[in-house]
This record gives sequence, C-alpha cells and structure tokens, in this order.
Amino acid sequence: MKLHDIELDRIDRRILDHLQVHGRATNLELSEVANLSPAQCMRRHRRLEELGLVNGYAAHLNARHIGLGVIAFIHVTMARGHVDELPKFQDLIADLKQILECYSVTGDFDYVLKVVARDLESLSQFLMHTLMHMPGVSAVRSSVCLNEIKCTTALPLE
Repeated sequence: MKLHDIELDRIDRRILDHLQVHGRATNLELSEVANLSPAQCMRRHRRLEELGLVNGYAAHLNARHIGLGVIAFIHVTMARGHVDELPKFQDLIADLKQILECYSVTGDFDYVLKVVARDLESLSQFLMHTLMHMPGVSAVRSSVCLNEIKCTTALPLE
C-alpha cells in the first residue's frame, strides 16, 4: 500500500508531520496540532498506524556523543556470477550493527551502505576484516563524511 493509494486529508498530514519531528508527542498535543478532540485524534492516529504509515518510534541518538565519530558511505561491488551469495550477504549485512542503512542500487556499484565507527582505525578494521571477507564481495570503496549538512527521517507529505 502506498501513500498515494491512501486517502489522507490535511488533518492526517498534520498528525503525521508532527509525529515525524515529535515522536513522543502526547495525544493531547497531537489533538491540538490537528485541531481535533483527543478522542478523534486518537482514532485517526491508530488508523494511520494500522494502515502502516507509521513503522515505529525511535530515539535518535547523537553518534558523536556516544563515541561514534566517523560516518562513512561504502560502495560495495559483488563478484560477477555470485547471485547465490546475495541472500547470504544481505543476511550478514542485516546483523551488523555498525551498518545503519543498506541499499541495493543501480550503476557502478551493487550496494551502498551507511556505516558508523569510533574512528578511522575502527572503520578500516571493519572494511578489511569484515566487509571484504563477506561472501561474493569483490570490491569496496568508501567515502568518509567530513561534515553532516542534513540528516532527517522526516518524509515530505505534500
């Protein structure tokens, strides 16, 4: 089910917009933002969750403050003819906590990963001793983030 397949009015969009930035908002706060009674707002909120528009709620931790000072984007190329290795590779990727995001992509690479590490040495160890040894991986290219300009999970609802 896709957003454009679901009937959302401006009140639903207000609720979703507010939840994206304020995941811990109380029902009373949401009802004020949506200009609804708390009971009406609760029904709408539950409906939006039941429709699968809200996948969950999470606290966004400050990586640097907990000792993860390096963010890197890793481009992974899989060996030709290793189609059988892809499910194993994807399962292993899913279990590695330092990989925050993984996308199968078109172009010169097969996957793009967003990775966090304590420092450059930890990143190097991860690349050389973990990622490069995964089944089917033939090449890895990394780009270290120098400065985070924008990082959000809020989706445009217009």
